[in-house]
Amino acid sequence: MIRNLTVDGRKIALRVNDSGWTEGRKTLFFIHGSGCDHHLWDGQYGPLGEEFNVAGIDLPGHGASDGAGEESVDTYVEWVRKTLNAAGLKRPVLVGHSLGAAISLTFALRYGKELLAIVPVGGGATMPVNPQILEGIMTNRRATIGFIAKFSFARENRSKFEEEVTEALMKVDPALVRGDFLACSRLDLTAELERIAVPALFVCGEEDKMTPPEFSRFMAGRIPGAELRLVPGAGHFVMWETAGALNEVLGDFTRRLPER
Repeated sequence: MIRNLTVDGRKIALRVNDSGWTEGRKTLFFIHGSGCDHHLWDGQYGPLGEEFNVAGIDLPGHGASDGAGEESVDTYVEWVRKTLNAAGLKRPVLVGHSLGAAISLTFALRYGKELLAIVPVGGGATMPVNPQILEGIMTNRRATIGFIAKFSFARENRSKFEEEVTEALMKVDPALVRGDFLACSRLDLTAELERIAVPALFVCGEEDKMTPPEFSRFMAGRIPGAELRLVPGAGHFVMWETAGALNEVLGDFTRRLPER
């Protein structure tokens, strides 16, 4: 079910439990990556929605949400925070992929007391983007997107997902995609990671070439008590390539979280 909220005069779309939210349940709040929308997490809403409140945001300019995209993670953090407040969601677990992982990490640094936990999926303390990709998104779009799609999946999964991702991103405003990648490229949380004081689970595909496992290992090693799960048979899009495995990991982690 889609729930439309008005946030700072804009429509922000949320995908939520079909039966609505249940008082007393823990909440998983999903944040998509660059150029994507809430559909990224379609494999998670149903299975996890049987036990938890779930919500998946369309960031501004993405999917069914109004406005333009942003070019900084900090600005996206403020949109997520305002959306959580407008939806009345308290102490969620932020589950973010790629750009969404950067948003979840930054949110935990700025407003950690408002969260139960974070689950960055395929993220990094820094997320450098080759300048040729930033340029190519605008000037050589199909070839650039095709390159991104090819290396986003484990080798054995490319034939299944590569074309689908390429065609989906070709339908998105290239300026929005570039802005999202630019936001990632400007990120540097290296010096701040140790200040994250909420439970954290880092998830990464063992064959992730976009944000390699060593990125997640580094972050997990810098945050006290953080957990790390590397998923076999997956590249950057763990939620598609190994949906069942991700759901098990998310469910187990969330169940073990104490209410704060």
